[in-house]
Amino acid sequence: MNDPTLTLEERAAINAGRWFASLSPSLKHDILRCAYVKRYPDGELITARGDQPQEWLACAKGAVRVSSTAISGKLITLTYVEPGIWFGDVAIFDGDRRTHDAYAHGDTTTLCVARADFTKILAQHSELYEALLRLHARRIRQLYGLVEDLNTLPLRARLAKQLLHLARSYGVLSLSDAPEVRIGLQLAQEELAQLLGASRQRVNQELKAMEREDTIRIEAGGVVIRNREALMQLTQL
Repeated sequence: MNDPTLTLEERAAINAGRWFASLSPSLKHDILRCAYVKRYPDGELITARGDQPQEWLACAKGAVRVSSTAISGKLITLTYVEPGIWFGDVAIFDGDRRTHDAYAHGDTTTLCVARADFTKILAQHSELYEALLRLHARRIRQLYGLVEDLNTLPLRARLAKQLLHLARSYGVLSLSDAPEVRIGLQLAQEELAQLLGASRQRVNQELKAMEREDTIRIEAGGVVIRNREALMQLTQL
C-alpha cells in the first residue's frame, strides 16, 4: 500500500507544519529530496520500543499514536502526532533505542528520512541543529505544562484543554452556519481517558456534563464542540 509520492494534501500538511515552515528553502529542499513515503493501515506498528532508530519521521496524514505498556500490562497513550509534526529525532541524536511504540491511528502516511541521510543533512546545514534545539525546547515546555496540569487542574479543566487542542489539530468546521467544530480524530473514550491519566468512567461523566451544558455534543464518530468560549472558561477552573 506504499505510494512513493505524497498526495497534494499530504505535501500541503508537511509544508504547513509550523516547525518545518520556519526552515530555509534550501534546508527544506534537502530534507524532502532525501525523504521517502510509507503508508500504514489503522493499528499497524510504525516503530517499536527497543528498536534501533533507523529513520526520522513526519506524519503527513492521519495520526501516530505514541504509547507504552505498563508493567501491569495496561496500555498508556502519551500523545497523538498530527500531520505536519516531525518525531523520532531524539533516538537518532543520542543513538539509544526507541523509548515508545508508535502505531497508525486511522490510515496514516509518514514521510521518512533515513538515519544516514539525516546525519548528512546535519553536516551540511548547521541551521538544522538550531531548529531542532527550538523544537526540543518547545516539547520540553509542553511536557512541563502537562505535568503541571496533571498536578494542579481538575479533570474537567484538563479535559477541556485536551478537547481544544484536538479541535485545533483536527477540527472540521460545520457545513452549516452553526459555529460548531467536529474533532476529526476519532478517539474512543478509553483512548481519551488514557491521554488524561483518568478512568474512562470519570471522563464519560465529565463529557456528559459538558453535553448537558450544551458545550459539546457526543456522537458515534466522536465529539463536536458547540461552544468554544464555554470550553475555554472550563480550562480556568
